[in-house]
Amino acid sequence: MAAGSNLAGYNTSHSRLTESRRIAFKTLGCKLNQAETEAIATGFKSLGWDVVDFGSSADVVVVNSCTVTNAADRKSRSAMNQAIRIRSNESDMLPDDGESSGLVVMTGCYADGHREKLEADGRTYVVGNDHKSLIPQLIDAHFRGEILPGHLENKRDPFGYPLAERIFRTRAMVKVQDGCDNFCTFCIIPFVRGRGISRPLDEAVMVVEEAAAAGYREIVLTGVNMSRWEEIRDEDRLGFADLVEACLNAKGDFRLRLGSVEPDRIDGRLLDLMTHPKMTPHMHLCLQSGSEKVLLSMRRQYTAAGFERIAGELRRRIPGFNLTTDVIVGFPGESEDDFADTLRFCDRLGFGHIHTFPYSRREGTRADRMDGHLSDADKKIRAESVRNLSEATKRVYRNSLLGTIQEVLVERAVLQPYGSLTARGFSAPYVPVKFSIPSTHSPQSVQNSFFHVRIEAVEPGEDPDLLGVVVPG
Repeated sequence: MAAGSNLAGYNTSHSRLTESRRIAFKTLGCKLNQAETEAIATGFKSLGWDVVDFGSSADVVVVNSCTVTNAADRKSRSAMNQAIRIRSNESDMLPDDGESSGLVVMTGCYADGHREKLEADGRTYVVGNDHKSLIPQLIDAHFRGEILPGHLENKRDPFGYPLAERIFRTRAMVKVQDGCDNFCTFCIIPFVRGRGISRPLDEAVMVVEEAAAAGYREIVLTGVNMSRWEEIRDEDRLGFADLVEACLNAKGDFRLRLGSVEPDRIDGRLLDLMTHPKMTPHMHLCLQSGSEKVLLSMRRQYTAAGFERIAGELRRRIPGFNLTTDVIVGFPGESEDDFADTLRFCDRLGFGHIHTFPYSRREGTRADRMDGHLSDADKKIRAESVRNLSEATKRVYRNSLLGTIQEVLVERAVLQPYGSLTARGFSAPYVPVKFSIPSTHSPQSVQNSFFHVRIEAVEPGEDPDLLGVVVPG
């Protein structure tokens, strides 16, 4: 991608661009995408741009896309088309001077996976994952009528993001790894994110300390395949546990959370670190299937039995530990018995949440060429069964927290007509909690603050909040 190579059709000379420029974001997919969006938004703010809500009037709309499933592709295309419609409607309201006042930027995994089609379409500016961190500089330079040196785009820079400000959430997401070398038979991610690459340990710790110094009370480590993080130092091979330990020992008052983790590199050292006072008692441990046969066909790097041993050890060491997971249903060749194994496994482990995906064919993967593909109807039925089970096990887990005292980090608070505040945030096990605070506080003063809350009830519904009262002291 040459700088400005597909920007020629965008004229930025309209008078309103002499004022503060506005940018909006639409993010799909994983927490890593969320982390990158927050950092990109911070980059634009540092250049003097205003960040506005998606759907609002904006000079630029950035769609940070996902391609992990066909459904993700559809959502990415839908977000792109919505952004284009918004920009077109705004252009129609401007003077008929032949100028286009802004643009839509497509980035992320869908942009990488469908680059040729998007560039041939010509309605968006396409930036791949390798250059995503450069979006603020590229777009700002374009609007100033400048051309960035081409060499800025010729190297992969997956960690070249600024520390994100608290624009969208109170948690700081620190990217420590990108890409993947596993090449599971169903997965397109290694083709659109590239091979695995690890952020240097010292740099990761520095960013954690910067986040803590900036006032973040919770820091989340993110990556495509974080448990494969590694660094060679003085002929020693450092692994994921070394990174986690260094981040836990970083300076600052914060709690640490791990993003999605693959089971194959979890060892005794990492399990020990999960009991550290700064560590949150929650792990999103990717399962995909409870059938040993299906896991082997998926080319996963662990067994269901090994996964269950890890889960049991976490819960033995840490009472009330919240284990969440991903499950793919309808993988090619998945029999009724295989699916029954998955249901029994998930019921036995009692996950706090199961993110369920019907298997999605991705061109270029091994699974796409396998025999035994199931119908969409069968996959839909199986996905619904897992979702129903997830709702049941989630409620069981959340009911188990009744009577406990949870440390809740407030994300937002709303002043009620009768004077008190209703605050909502997440407990250390990553469960949403709502509670009331006296009106002596302001909504701004309680955001990003910890409160100790005794859990007294669980809301009805599919994804219930816990309800509690503040414990003094």
